[in-house]
Amino acid sequence: MRRLLLCFLWLPIGLMAQSTLSVKVYNVPSSEGKIQVAVYDSDETFLKFEGVVKSGSTKAEKGTVVLDIDDIPQGEYAIAIFHDENGNDKLDTNWLGIPKEKVAFSNAKMRAFGPPKYEDCAFSITSDEKINIYF
Repeated sequence: MRRLLLCFLWLPIGLMAQSTLSVKVYNVPSSEGKIQVAVYDSDETFLKFEGVVKSGSTKAEKGTVVLDIDDIPQGEYAIAIFHDENGNDKLDTNWLGIPKEKVAFSNAKMRAFGPPKYEDCAFSITSDEKINIYF
């Protein structure tokens, strides 16, 4: 009976397992500024500031950088990143809204007429996960 009770007490902890997402970013053009990462969990909120589930940043290093994002529940996600070269914590765009700074996405590339869709970028997390993104 005691074992059964312990199983029920530990069950919620197992169901709410949190994972670490390790994002490796390739082709960083310079060591200026930082790399900003945003994690989204739905099509409705993808690329909307208020829709960010988790975010992080790290100092830019020419070539490759790695950023770990902790405490992500199991599920489906998409990532958007940008190289904030001037360090102003926002994606700079021209008057048409086209990014002036490098942007990239999980599993997809920028399209000719705008960013990819959530479903093109989506991937699943069931445990600690590593993902590679290329500028």
